[in-house]
Amino acid sequence: MSISVSVICYKYKTLKNGECALMLRITKERKTTYQSLGVSINPAHWDFEKNLPKRNCPNRENLLRLITNKTKAYQDEILEMKIENKDFTAKSLVDKISNPTKRKTVGELFLERIQELKDAQRLGYALSHEYVYKALIKFNGHLDIYFSEIDIDWLKNFEEWQHHQGASLNTIGIRFRTLRAIYNLAIQKKYVKAEYYPFQNYNVSKLHEITPKRALSKNAIQSIMNYICPTKNFYKELAIDLFTFSYFMGGINFIDMAYLTHSQIIDKRLIYIRTKTHKTINLPLQSKAIEIIKKYQTNSNPYIFPILSTFHKNEQQKRNRIHKVISKINQQLKEIGNELNLPINITTY
Repeated sequence: MSISVSVICYKYKTLKNGECALMLRITKERKTTYQSLGVSINPAHWDFEKNLPKRNCPNRENLLRLITNKTKAYQDEILEMKIENKDFTAKSLVDKISNPTKRKTVGELFLERIQELKDAQRLGYALSHEYVYKALIKFNGHLDIYFSEIDIDWLKNFEEWQHHQGASLNTIGIRFRTLRAIYNLAIQKKYVKAEYYPFQNYNVSKLHEITPKRALSKNAIQSIMNYICPTKNFYKELAIDLFTFSYFMGGINFIDMAYLTHSQIIDKRLIYIRTKTHKTINLPLQSKAIEIIKKYQTNSNPYIFPILSTFHKNEQQKRNRIHKVISKINQQLKEIGNELNLPINITTY
């Protein structure tokens, strides 16, 4: 592979001040590309045989330093290409040097992406990224590393560490898919070269296991809805009512129930937009569902269920409250299931 890099005084075009531009001349396989150094010189101060500024040239030391640095940058890139056995042209080499990859650490891009998701009110997605970010910090100690440092061995070590931590295969898969998405974003933003992409030969799809279907018999469902609390327990009663409401209203999930307001009841129908899919759901209100709605109705709260209130102003406050309540509801459902000797753990899911 024949290639040469040199600096010349481009005497074929004279500038208005009488000087000529200094150009890098890259020649590979008889094809030549020129790249300006951004400076010019009086031809009288240039040694055209040695392709160097003469001793009497003003700013000679600065010019020599510039020439050395620019030439070295190209020679280093050429050496890297040869080591990696990658082909290139004189033009592509110039493009690569002229448009260098920006530098940003894995941690910096993770935090940047999390903030973008929060700003877009995609709080659930932002939270899942935060979980992965914290897991990576725990594994690596820090994320002050560049994406090019994440290779197949690094990924294997991360996977093995998670197994030792007792993480399920599906949890590991979610973390890897999130990390892969961030790596793709880094390539898109030119923070890392595409040739360093480690997931090309790392099978993320293997990190998945089929979760057994969890189903209850009609009798079991009926026993939950008919459950009577032995003592007064607000959250246990709420858990039963939410379970019953969901059963009669098409399996509506907990987050959607939390956001329901009385204004979404129109002509004895419940009309709402699913938080996850943003699709409009339109269902007739069953008599049992109406009974539950009336039970919790107050003049001071626009929400149907006592999960959110006017106190929760922004999305972060709402998400924090929902997370707190869903934990309590799931705990109560688990206790009810144990008392009824049900074959599986009962959750809002």
